[in-house]
Amino acid sequence: MLSTTQTLFSKTKLHVALTLTASLLCTPFTQAAELPALGSSDAPVVGETLQDFFSAALDYSPRLRIAEENLNIGAARRSAATGQLLPQVRANASLSDNTRNQGGQETTFDGNRYSLQLTQVLFNWQAFAARAQAVLREDQAEAQYYGELAVLLTEVAEKYFDTLQARDALDSSASEYEAVSNQLQQIESLYERQLAQVTDLYQAQASLAAVEAQQIQLESALDIQLESLRAVSGVEPGVLFRLAEDAVVPPLENNLHYWVDQAEKNSFAIKAQRFAFEASKKQISQRRGAYMPQVSLVLQRQDSNVGFDNIPLQRTDNTYVGVDVSVPIFAGGSNRAAVREANSQSLIAENELRGVQLQTGESVRSAYLQVQASEKIIAAAEKLVESTQLNATAMQRGFELGAVTSVDVLNAIRDQFAAERDLQQVRYEHVKSLLVLKREAGLLSADDLIEVSGWLEPTTQR
Repeated sequence: MLSTTQTLFSKTKLHVALTLTASLLCTPFTQAAELPALGSSDAPVVGETLQDFFSAALDYSPRLRIAEENLNIGAARRSAATGQLLPQVRANASLSDNTRNQGGQETTFDGNRYSLQLTQVLFNWQAFAARAQAVLREDQAEAQYYGELAVLLTEVAEKYFDTLQARDALDSSASEYEAVSNQLQQIESLYERQLAQVTDLYQAQASLAAVEAQQIQLESALDIQLESLRAVSGVEPGVLFRLAEDAVVPPLENNLHYWVDQAEKNSFAIKAQRFAFEASKKQISQRRGAYMPQVSLVLQRQDSNVGFDNIPLQRTDNTYVGVDVSVPIFAGGSNRAAVREANSQSLIAENELRGVQLQTGESVRSAYLQVQASEKIIAAAEKLVESTQLNATAMQRGFELGAVTSVDVLNAIRDQFAAERDLQQVRYEHVKSLLVLKREAGLLSADDLIEVSGWLEPTTQR
């Protein structure tokens, strides 16, 4: 098994939000028997907190179940390969009713033969290489399991934040609708007193219709995001928590080179493919072992009263200790072909490793740049929201004084709420990109998930 000090997700099951801290503690790779059990009935029917959906997804995810069973298969194959190197004990018993006719004289007798044989491999390069390969394959399956676990948890978080973003956008649109409605009422009042032009009235009505159409689109988008969250976790979303206004997302630490280097060391995808490459090299060694002799120690004890062709003998006890040596000479070229195949498979695995390394490096760089950019965009978006709010207020006051037109007010209202929605979106994208960066770098820990959960607060009914 792996010998590593890298911290990974705990194999204790996530049941409810109160156990999230304990159940996501980071531990080194251990045996498959300690993996999180799946299929619990403790998952909540309706989820509200991010922890609810984490817990439910571990029970619900078929991909995680498949990864767990692949790990169980790897453990079974390792045990089977190890068993080929352990002593093999075989017992035989033979009972016969014999009639012998020799020279016209017929003899009838009962024959029996009992034997106990122990065989121990002394040298079998194919079996040695197969066992080493099975260990690497199990380690590969284990890395794939934890990679799938990290992907699942970040996917749940992404779906959760996508849903919050869709809900906030809809709430913002409702506020915009209210503001435009109030403006329309003002214009209608002025129009009735012949203090506003009909074009102003039409413009306000068109703006209100546009907001209504936008609301329909946002309602549909929210329904889709709710379904996506349900699909990944298996529970119905309830009144979800919201990202607190004063939530402080820590600034990005270290440079890009650091994150790429950490990904090379800790990425589960790279680890899994590296194990696959090492296993492919053991496959070559195993195939070359067909050219080597096989040596086994044989111990046998036999009790019998029959000989060759069941010829009757006096009962004898025979104890045999020997060494069997089998030397391959010629196999028709099949061994050479098997080695060529293993070499090609190893080259494929090596290039697959290279491909995973390049892909992971690209993902880390992309996530890093997104996090880095979103930090600056958030600061700019906050200033834009503040300025658009002031502008909308000023335009409204100017309209009341007759200094600006209703079109200027409607445009200011539109810009204000569009800026608010942009700020909401970039805040969510910042959190999601940060989680993806840590996942791709293999550094996503329980503390990260707990910290993200701490940025959420109960939603106040509006």
